[in-house]
Amino acid sequence: MKKLAPAEKLANVRYEVRGPVLDEADKIAAAGHKILQLNTGNPAAFGFSAPQEILDLFAAESAKAQAYCPSKGVPEARRAIAAQMIKKGIQGVTQEDVYVGNGASEMITICMQALLNPGDEMLIPAPDYPLWTAAANLAGGKAVHYLCDEQANWAPDLADLRSKITPRTKGILVINPNNPTGALYSKDMLLELAQIARENGLALFADEIYDHLVMDGKEHVSIAALATDIFTVTFNGLSKSHVICGYRVGWMAFAGDKTGAEDFIAGVNVLTSMRLCANVPAQKIVAAALQNFSETNAMLQPGGRVYEQRKTIVETINAIPGLSTTMPDGAFYIFPKIDIKRFNISDDRQFVMDFLKAKHVLLVNGRGFNWSEPDHFRIVYLPPVQELATLGEKLGSFLEGYSQG
Repeated sequence: MKKLAPAEKLANVRYEVRGPVLDEADKIAAAGHKILQLNTGNPAAFGFSAPQEILDLFAAESAKAQAYCPSKGVPEARRAIAAQMIKKGIQGVTQEDVYVGNGASEMITICMQALLNPGDEMLIPAPDYPLWTAAANLAGGKAVHYLCDEQANWAPDLADLRSKITPRTKGILVINPNNPTGALYSKDMLLELAQIARENGLALFADEIYDHLVMDGKEHVSIAALATDIFTVTFNGLSKSHVICGYRVGWMAFAGDKTGAEDFIAGVNVLTSMRLCANVPAQKIVAAALQNFSETNAMLQPGGRVYEQRKTIVETINAIPGLSTTMPDGAFYIFPKIDIKRFNISDDRQFVMDFLKAKHVLLVNGRGFNWSEPDHFRIVYLPPVQELATLGEKLGSFLEGYSQG
C-alpha cells in the first residue's frame, strides 16, 4: 500500500485545544492519575446541568425524531431562532435565513468552505477561537489576524485591523463575547467595526455563542442589529447557555443586505444539503430552550456559581507573582499573561506541558489561539471555587522554581 500522507491543505490547520498536550494528558490519565481538564468549555463535565424541562423534552421528543429533517433544520426550531434574533434587534430575519447545524462549529466550517477561494483572506481576531483560523485555512483561504489590545481589556485594535485589509479580504470576524479573553465589545466598538466593513465592502461574521453569558449588568449587542445595510452572518447555539454541549445544536443566520451574496448563499445550500441534516432530536428542544434562560441568568449573578468562580480565578491569578489577567465580562475563560522574562519562557506549549506533567492540570497555550507571543495561556474557570483556589496554589508553587533556560 502507498504511504498515506496528510493532505497539503492541512499544513496550516491546528487545534491546540485538543492537540498534543491533551494527548499527553490522556497518557497520564491512563497511568492512573486524575487530570483536571481545563482545556475546553464543557460545563456538564464540572457538574452544571441543563434545565430539567429541557432534558425531559429531549427525552420525550427523541423517539419522534428518527427521520431526516429539511437540510436547513426543523422549521419550528428555525422559526424560534429567527424570532429570538428579531428580539435582539436583528430585523428582517426569517426562518429561511436560518441554518441549524451539529453545533455552531459545523456551520463555521460550512460557511468558510462556501466563502473562500484559494488566496482569499478572512480577518480574524488575535487571540481567536482557533476553529475559525483552521476552517479558513482548510477552505483554501488565508486567515489574517488583527490584534486585540490587552491594555484596552482586549478590544480590537482598529488601526491594526484597517492596515490588514487588502483586495483579497472577504470579511471581518467578530467574536463577541470573545473566546479566549472573555471580552465584551461596546456598542461604539461594534459601530466602528461595522463602519470599517461598510467602507471596504466587506461582509461581517459574528460568533455570538456566549451572548447570554454576560455579567455585571452589562448587555450584549449583536453587530447585525447595528449594520442592517451590511451582509452579516451570525453564529450561535445552545451548547454553552443551556449546558448541552453534547447535544450538538447550533446555527447560523443571514441578515442585512443580501445583494451580491446570492451565489454564496447558494453554495451554503449545496453544502448543507450534502450533509443531509443536523441532529434532529436536539433541534426539537430549541424553541423551548430559547424561552428559558432563568438558570443561565442565575449563575451569572452575584452568588451564582459562574460569577463567584470568575471572581476567585481572577483574584487567584493576579496574586501569583509573574502572572496577571484582565477581568472578563462574559463566557468562562481568562487569558492570563505570564512574565516570560522572569521565567525565561520561549515555548508556551512547553510551559503548559511542563505544568501538566508536574501538577496534572491541563491548560492551553496562548499560541494555540493564534496569539503571536509565548506569553499567555487560557484557563477555563468552570470548576468549583475550591478547585480554582487549589489550581492557584499549584500554579504558584510550580512557578516558584520554573525556568526554561
